Amino acid sequence: MAVEEQRMSEIPDLQIAPESKYLNRELSWIEFNRRVIEEALNPQTPLLERVKFLAIFAANFDEFFMIRVSGIKQQIAAGVQKQSPDGLTPSEQLIALRRAILPLLDQERSLFLDDLLPRLRAQGIQLLGYSDLNPRQKAWAAEYFERQIFPVLTPLAFDSSRPFPFISNLSLNLAVVIQDREKGALFARVKVPEVLPRLIALPGDLCDGPEDMPTSRQSCFIWIEQLIAAHLATLFPGIEVVEAYPFRVIRNADMEIEEDEADDLLSTIEQGVRLRRFGEVVRLTVDHSMPERISQLLLKNLKIDANDLYQVRGPLGLSDLMALLKLDRPDLKDAPHVPTIPGVLHSGHSIFETIRQGDVLLHHPYHSFAPVVDFIQAAAADPQVLAIKQTLYRVGSNSPIVRALMHAREQGKQVTAVVELKARFDEENNIIWARAMESAGVHVVYGLVGLKVHAKLALVVRQEQEGIRCYCHLGTGNYNATTARIYTDLGLFTCRPDITADVSELFNFLTAYSRQSQYRKLLVAPVTLRKGLRNCILHEIERQRRYGDGRLIFKMNALVDRKIIDALYEASQAGVQIDLIVRGMCSLRPGIPGLSENIRVRSIVGPFLEHSRIYYFYNGGNPQVYCGSADLMERNLDRRVEQVFPLEDPNLVQYVRENLLDVYLNDNLRARVLEPDGTYRRIHPGDAEPLDSQAPLLMERVP
Repeated sequence: MAVEEQRMSEIPDLQIAPESKYLNRELSWIEFNRRVIEEALNPQTPLLERVKFLAIFAANFDEFFMIRVSGIKQQIAAGVQKQSPDGLTPSEQLIALRRAILPLLDQERSLFLDDLLPRLRAQGIQLLGYSDLNPRQKAWAAEYFERQIFPVLTPLAFDSSRPFPFISNLSLNLAVVIQDREKGALFARVKVPEVLPRLIALPGDLCDGPEDMPTSRQSCFIWIEQLIAAHLATLFPGIEVVEAYPFRVIRNADMEIEEDEADDLLSTIEQGVRLRRFGEVVRLTVDHSMPERISQLLLKNLKIDANDLYQVRGPLGLSDLMALLKLDRPDLKDAPHVPTIPGVLHSGHSIFETIRQGDVLLHHPYHSFAPVVDFIQAAAADPQVLAIKQTLYRVGSNSPIVRALMHAREQGKQVTAVVELKARFDEENNIIWARAMESAGVHVVYGLVGLKVHAKLALVVRQEQEGIRCYCHLGTGNYNATTARIYTDLGLFTCRPDITADVSELFNFLTAYSRQSQYRKLLVAPVTLRKGLRNCILHEIERQRRYGDGRLIFKMNALVDRKIIDALYEASQAGVQIDLIVRGMCSLRPGIPGLSENIRVRSIVGPFLEHSRIYYFYNGGNPQVYCGSADLMERNLDRRVEQVFPLEDPNLVQYVRENLLDVYLNDNLRARVLEPDGTYRRIHPGDAEPLDSQAPLLMERVP
């Protein structure tokens, strides 16, 4: 019996009540990651794109353990017995998660070792173990180890006089057993340096690939941990190295910040980032060949039990495979997509003149992010612009947006940036930008106590002949030029006075004392968004009862808020036809008679990350369409500052319905349909014409 099969047999079965109205959010997330690995399994996907999806799958699971699993374990440690919406206690959820995760990890390993590795090798890309190296390659590797790796290594012993070494989060390590003539068997840990590449490239003339493959297209790599393991004797001279096994640790990385007690939020976040590596261990991954005595030693000293141990075949930490995407092999990747710019922005007018003529909608990545950057840069340079205000959540490195804001300040503009320091895993980057902007004189606001600022807003105040006029950009995605090339998001330029007035007042709420409770057009969390969406749903219920034309189409990343789900159930029971496009977690059970038979849920996973949020209400033939930053989760509706904005131009409303929503609902290549039991069924074209909703030409024309 295989190790993981034995582990599976040790996990008790759970009886999840079939009558539960809700699907477990954690298990629903695992189903999402299953859809990710299905993209890696698809032989029709270009080879390096399959590798990319496998790396994303592995990275997703790392974050899942760092945040979600760690949260459940904290509940257990605190004695929390509150059941999840589907009736599971925290302990039962951990059992259910492990049972769901183990087969996926086995699938991950089979895919990599038995499918992708041979295919990569056939294409001249070799990921070599040390035992695979020929004498010339070993000679080069030995020299590389001595010159580049050895000086960085620090072996740490563990014995009666030295404590067990600290193992940092996500670190890759070697558990080494040595035999000393005087002291007998001893244990040491060698950390694989994070500052060096995980996959070490061998010189091209040392690659020994397929005979018919030109040398220029061949690439050979060796795993750094195997190279270190082969040369451990240099770290322990005069002592016999008996065994060495790789292992990897994941720790709780969800920072808890007592904002009310933090005199300096910036310093508090900085400290939290540093402490993240010290969180409680939630997962230990080891090579399947590691003997039980070694794994037990690790479990004991990391203070975890066997349920936190995952034994796998092959290299650990497959998220590092993302490095292969840097190879110059266009024949093994998706054809590059070149974003376009809507024709209305080619008018020869300034961007402010263009916006005055009518609202402009951008659909990334089919449309370039350049107009958004141009908007801020034009505002920075325009002598008529008096002030710029912007929210920043995840801006990325070398951000042109941030540089434009600093340039605006140098030009004498009033510039305010609301920087969300609590953007998970982007805290450090945001701190760097915040300090740089402060040094340039930008007024930087670090969000609000108790609320994470997730709204995507930019406001430009301009002195014009008729008086002050405001222009704004509102988006569903971050002000990040890098992710805008791979995330599907919507952005709206407008100067409609009622919308810009709402944006201005929302910034006042973010930067000063304000108890704004009503907005003209925006729906804003945590003030009006929940109530506004529910009122729109109730209106469709009333329409259905009176005229029989109730219709809802929602697109989002996640749907787990029970109150919203209950409202959708109520609408379904009234006969409203509901289509939901939910990329990730979905706790709603569709297709249950008497509850949700009029609700259909689908998920789309492809080369682009579906990130836009769209809420469409038929409204008796006069559709209301809202787009924005908020998913339908309790945190977004109640504990974040979010905004969704209306599309008021009928042409834009028609575009969103026909070129986006209808296309998503007719996708028969990338879409999966959610079944009542929480599983997903992939759609196939059959006799219908194949339709890929992420084909760029389908969506790039905006009126």
